[in-house]
Amino acid sequence: MSDTTAAARAILFALLAGPVLAGALPAHAASFDCQKPDLAEDETAICETLSLNDMDVKMVTTFELLSGLLAMGARGELQDQQIEWLTKRGECKGDVACLTAAYTARMAQLAAVYEGVQRPK
Repeated sequence: MSDTTAAARAILFALLAGPVLAGALPAHAASFDCQKPDLAEDETAICETLSLNDMDVKMVTTFELLSGLLAMGARGELQDQQIEWLTKRGECKGDVACLTAAYTARMAQLAAVYEGVQRPK
């Protein structure tokens, strides 16, 4: 078997087996464990809605990257804003439209913070 054929088979296997294997794994959002027994209503909706789960992953990743770029004072302010946002997100309960809007707004806020990061010239 040529290297090209072997590589093609490996890719095909990954494409076919990936979704099957992923379905067997426990679901996790980026910021919390979807398997914990005492999930809040907003967390349950995020775990059960792929688009919200994806938004959670993107938001948490962005938040963590920004936290590493900011000086201590600005980092503390970002963390305070995150805690405030999580409280507001919780007010959505299981309302997917509300949660989607909350994530969209938070990502816009984080994008604005990123634009303000001092960069070397």
